[in-house]
Amino acid sequence: MVYFVATPIGNLKDITYRAIEVLNSVDVIACEDTRNSLKLLNFYNISKKLISYHKFNEKNSADGIVKLAKENKNIAVISDAGMPLISDPGNILVNKLIDNDVEFTIIPGASACLSALVLSGFDSSSFTFIGFLDEQNKIKKIQIENVKNVKSTLIFYVSPYNLSKDVQFLYENLGNREACFVNEITKIHEKTIHFNLGELPQFEIKGEYVLVVEGCKENKQKIFETTPKEQLEELIKSGIDKNEAIKIVAKSRNVPKNEIYKLTIKK
Repeated sequence: MVYFVATPIGNLKDITYRAIEVLNSVDVIACEDTRNSLKLLNFYNISKKLISYHKFNEKNSADGIVKLAKENKNIAVISDAGMPLISDPGNILVNKLIDNDVEFTIIPGASACLSALVLSGFDSSSFTFIGFLDEQNKIKKIQIENVKNVKSTLIFYVSPYNLSKDVQFLYENLGNREACFVNEITKIHEKTIHFNLGELPQFEIKGEYVLVVEGCKENKQKIFETTPKEQLEELIKSGIDKNEAIKIVAKSRNVPKNEIYKLTIKK
């Protein structure tokens, strides 16, 4: 039997009793990173044979796990954090298990994308999980084209090395939507950062992030009878403070505030 076991995404205590039982009972544990997994296993005094199973050796390791399963060995598959297969290795193995009629099951648990969705406060009635954007612009464009008109909340995983670049790409392709970065989930320094895609705030970038972005809204296609400058001038004439008027125009047209602010500068 092969068990796909969810592991904590932050706090080591966020693991089920069943997961601990399975990890204690199997013959082998396949880990994405054995050094990282040892922190969890040592915390619960679990001592088992560990094998490496990650994206760089996934095909060969999958064959080895199938072989072990056919020898009546019980194997647990874990990723560094959260649910195996979700932006982590595992799909190749699952397909090989199915092809070879090897029994497998899932031991559910923590999930970063679902936790971030709840913490963001965005609409959770419907959501679309995208995961990491591809490094290649051509593929990245296809990824976003497929979801830019989706009305459900969008969830991305973001590497600290690509954070600014990915946000800029999303702004250029989705517009100035509301967004929320969630980081250090279930840890002491857990934080949520609400912002608009066109106005990324300054903060210390540490670790990977979950980025939650509002879905497409029909009213963002609204056609205005006035130009942004004319709308701004009308609001100011009505007695609204200039800074507040800038915010109103920017939000109504889904553009960054600094673009509207530029309209107030005399050339």
